[in-house]
Parts: sequence; structure tokens; C-alpha cells
Amino acid sequence: MTRFAFKMILKAGFENEYEKRHAALWPELQRQITASGIRNYSIFWDRDTNILFGYQEVQGEHNSQEADVADDITRRWWDYMADIMEVNPDNSPVTIPLKEVWHMD
Repeated sequence: MTRFAFKMILKAGFENEYEKRHAALWPELQRQITASGIRNYSIFWDRDTNILFGYQEVQGEHNSQEADVADDITRRWWDYMADIMEVNPDNSPVTIPLKEVWHMD
């Protein structure tokens, strides 16, 4: 299992919409995330900077942010979210991996 932490950027004024969309996360996306070996997935919002902090535990080979291996369901979700987040040309979220510097179980 690998711990993967990252940050993304939410566009100003879309905080409520971001929460609303995630509250209604597509069941097929949730199944896909689980099937790919991702567990304990959380996203936190820093309201002062509009930075989203994501954390997930990866039991498979890839984390949820890797555009080169993303499935169709994930790509549709990225397209759906592209209007409220900073994204790459393929609509994958701009993801900044964070280096783990300390951990305690």
C-alpha cells in the first residue's frame, strides 16, 4: 500500500458547487475508484487559498490522478468538473503531488 497526497486548485466562487457535486458522486465512479485499489480517499478544502488537499491509500499500481491510465468514467468526471477547477488541456485536474516527510501509524 502506498500513501498518495496531492493538492489541486478550486476556482474562486465554486466552493459550494464542488461540495454539491461530490455529495452526489456517481456510483459508477465510486465503484471504479474502489476497483482500482484506492482506499481511504479524502479531499480537504483550505478556504483561505482554495487549495484542495487530497489523500488516498493506493493498493494497486496507479493513483486516481494519473491521466495516462484514466478510464472513461474518470475522464467523464474530469470533464464534468473542469469548469470549477484548474485543469490540464485534457481536463484532468492540475495535480501537485506532495512529498511525504513523516508518518506515524
